[in-house]
Amino acid sequence: MMSMSQLLHPLGATLFFSNARDPRSRILKWVPPESWSCVGRDAGFSRLLVAAQSSRQGNFSSAGPNETSAEHKAFFRERRESDALPYIQTLGKFPKEELEDKVVMVRFDSAILLREDQDHTVQSNLYAHLTIKYLLEARARIVLVSDWNGGINSKFPDLQSVAEHLSVVLGVNVVPSHCLSHYSPLTEALEKMTVLLLENLSEFKGEVCNSLEFAETLSSGVDIFVNDSFSQSHKVLASTVGVTRFCYSSVAGFHFEESLRKLKNALKSDKRPHIAIIGGTNLSNKAAALCSLASVCDGLVFVGMMSFQIMHALGLLVPLNHLELGATKEASELVQVAQDRNIPILYPKDFWCLNENVPDQLELFPAHALSKGWMPVDIGPRTLDEIKTLLKKSKKATWIGPVKFKSCNSSAIGASELACILYALSQDDCDVTIVGSVATKTITDESSSIPAFSVIENASVWWDFLKGRKLPGVMALDRAYPFDIDWKSVYSEPAQPLVVDIGSGNGLFLLGMAKKWKHLNFLGLEINEKLVRRCLIAVHQLDFKNGYFIATNATSTFHSIVSNYPGEVILVSIQCPNPDFNKPEHRWRMLQKSLVEAVADLLIPSGKVFLQSDIKAVAVRMKEQFLRYGKGKLSILQAQDTSTNGGWLEENPFGIRSDWEQHVLDRGAPMYRLMLLKSNNVQ
Repeated sequence: MMSMSQLLHPLGATLFFSNARDPRSRILKWVPPESWSCVGRDAGFSRLLVAAQSSRQGNFSSAGPNETSAEHKAFFRERRESDALPYIQTLGKFPKEELEDKVVMVRFDSAILLREDQDHTVQSNLYAHLTIKYLLEARARIVLVSDWNGGINSKFPDLQSVAEHLSVVLGVNVVPSHCLSHYSPLTEALEKMTVLLLENLSEFKGEVCNSLEFAETLSSGVDIFVNDSFSQSHKVLASTVGVTRFCYSSVAGFHFEESLRKLKNALKSDKRPHIAIIGGTNLSNKAAALCSLASVCDGLVFVGMMSFQIMHALGLLVPLNHLELGATKEASELVQVAQDRNIPILYPKDFWCLNENVPDQLELFPAHALSKGWMPVDIGPRTLDEIKTLLKKSKKATWIGPVKFKSCNSSAIGASELACILYALSQDDCDVTIVGSVATKTITDESSSIPAFSVIENASVWWDFLKGRKLPGVMALDRAYPFDIDWKSVYSEPAQPLVVDIGSGNGLFLLGMAKKWKHLNFLGLEINEKLVRRCLIAVHQLDFKNGYFIATNATSTFHSIVSNYPGEVILVSIQCPNPDFNKPEHRWRMLQKSLVEAVADLLIPSGKVFLQSDIKAVAVRMKEQFLRYGKGKLSILQAQDTSTNGGWLEENPFGIRSDWEQHVLDRGAPMYRLMLLKSNNVQ
């Protein structure tokens, strides 16, 4: 057998860090030096690691730490582009068995569940219902929250009326609760009821200002948060953002997930030509979004008040009272983007107009010859013919915003004609996306088949996304990874035993381990996306074939990710978790029962759990959690001498230190370490 000194051979690299006051935030840099000094070791664990020892010896890449090749840029381009819409944890991917008897808060979309028409052929209705029914099937205890238009003249004047409507719509008894205003705990009310409805959130100031105090009150007693109100995802609300700090898992409901998918797909360049039809007003506020649209589409069609600003930017004569103040520069820049890409810009060639003095008289005028006293109310037949011609060869079309001018008339038919043109396209291998409530209503009124379209009802979410803004309601949810992980592309030998480091930080520990033990694969799970990006750069530059990092909340995604791994899981480590996130009174602490159970289930018999912290209270709490929730499968490693050093391991058993561990030891402070073993006698 290989000797201990041979096993813990020096690594061929040293880790240096940029100057930083907090070592936890240090930036990782690799410099190829002469040697690596190892620290204490554990013979029992070493035997486990050498069981499948490979004779291959890895070498560091010769590329310098600041060298960025074209291949390297391409490798990370996709990750950078997905930052605005990261992979998130969804209800459908969350382990269903973990929902049973849990208190689950659902932020539902009142614009969907409170409308009269609950036709399930409309996808938004179908998926919103599915979220609630799925939770009921999983035997979760549900708390419904949302905002709605209340008051004496409203269809829903009080909480009771909303609860009665939801009871009929969902087919389950929904009980109204005044827990928020009466400051009474949810748990008492849920002891007898399965579904509770809390008060109208629009009545609480803390909702709109994302008050943490209100968010904590709102989520009191809640285990899991499900956001199913995508229409509010562009806002920072206590019920969509603040509550995620107090729930151990925050996931997207089925309607939220489907809406996010539509938003991503709408801008994919998978089908061409892609024509965007743009209505509405306020070009100056939407300029950045329109430039983004112009950079991915193959043609722009303007059908609302913004069309006058575009015509003016193209050098055409336009009545000054039709122009938006302060939008000249933005319109010119948009036109320049389109001209640089050589894509067509279509604007109205004729208008139906209304005379100010004769309200019932409509006349057709060319766009360049509008008479004084006549106001545009609709696009004319020539304009519709040009739109139809341009769209005829398109494979993708997006209509966003209403065909709306300063004046409107009940006899205007331009929007209806446009809806008919798009419906015909949808029947002929063209992907059609409808954005905004007005455009959606027009399509609904004119089309017999709404499922033929991809509908995004809230235009504000769309515009904010196009502006490059991160949607707060999306960013607040737990991160996830696409669960169909291609392990063959991640590791050169995907069946090798796996070591998982939860909270891998800047990757010092895991990268050192991956260099030392080539016969094992190493996976780092870290919630900080920037740190993960840096670690992936290091893996790529060093050409490691047995190391990988994922940006995710391991508390809720560990089981989903690791259960699909084709090899055996032999070790899970949790080192120096942030103490602020592990205090018992903090509901968002990392180490939850679900994570401990997942680790205990997925480890192989004789697999190990390594825990360490420089805060004794945190280390004690981690030990207690694993022993309490490990389903009787985990115990303290017998080889560990519990009679000395207070029952803690004196030395790091691997010979590789994390940067925080090194920082703690350098200042002369102790580390509290523990190794747990999974029993061989597990049934």
